[in-house]
Amino acid sequence: MTGVKNMNFEDITAQSRQAVTEILEKARLKAGDVFVIGCSSSEILGDQIGTATNLDSANAVYDGIMPVLKENGIFAAVQCCEHLNRALVMERAAMEKYGFEQVNAIPQPNHAGGAMATVSYQRFEDPVLVESICGKADAGIDIGGTMIGMHMHSVVVPMRISLRKIGEAPIICARHRPKYVGGQRAIYDENLM
Repeated sequence: MTGVKNMNFEDITAQSRQAVTEILEKARLKAGDVFVIGCSSSEILGDQIGTATNLDSANAVYDGIMPVLKENGIFAAVQCCEHLNRALVMERAAMEKYGFEQVNAIPQPNHAGGAMATVSYQRFEDPVLVESICGKADAGIDIGGTMIGMHMHSVVVPMRISLRKIGEAPIICARHRPKYVGGQRAIYDENLM
C-alpha cells in the first residue's frame, strides 16, 4: 500500500463532502431521488483498484457523503465490486419505495463487495443488498473508475465540479436528464436540461 502512511483521512472526508454538495447543486436533485456511489478505497490511496482495500478511506468517504445525502433526503445506493456483480447496498426504505428486489449477500472488504460497500452495510440504519436498481439513479459519483453508469437513467450527462480527485482517485460525476423528444420543432424546458 503506497498511500496509507501519507493519507489525511480528514481531507478525504472534506473532499467527499465538497464533491457531493457540488453534484447535488448542479444536478438539482430532490428528496427521494437516488444517488449512486462507486468507490475504490485502493485508488484513493494511490494503488490500483482492488489491490489495497482500506476501511479507513471508505469510512472517510462515508463521513463526507452520507450526511449531505441524508440532510437532503436523497437515497444512497453504494455499488459493490465485480465479485458481487456490482450489486448495491441501500436502505430498506429506498428498496421498498422503488420496488427493487433484495438479494442475499453481505459485502466483505477483501473478498466480495469492497470497503465502501462493507462500511455502508455496517453503518446504514436498515441495510439491504439489491442486485439492480434498474437504471434509476438520478446522479452519482465514481471514485476511482468503478463504472457506475449501468445504474443511471438512460441519458447520462457527465458533470464537472471543482474537484478532480478524492485522495489520489480520479472522480467522474454524472447526472441524468430526460430524453429530448420531438426533433427540431420541439421546445425544451431549460430547467430539465
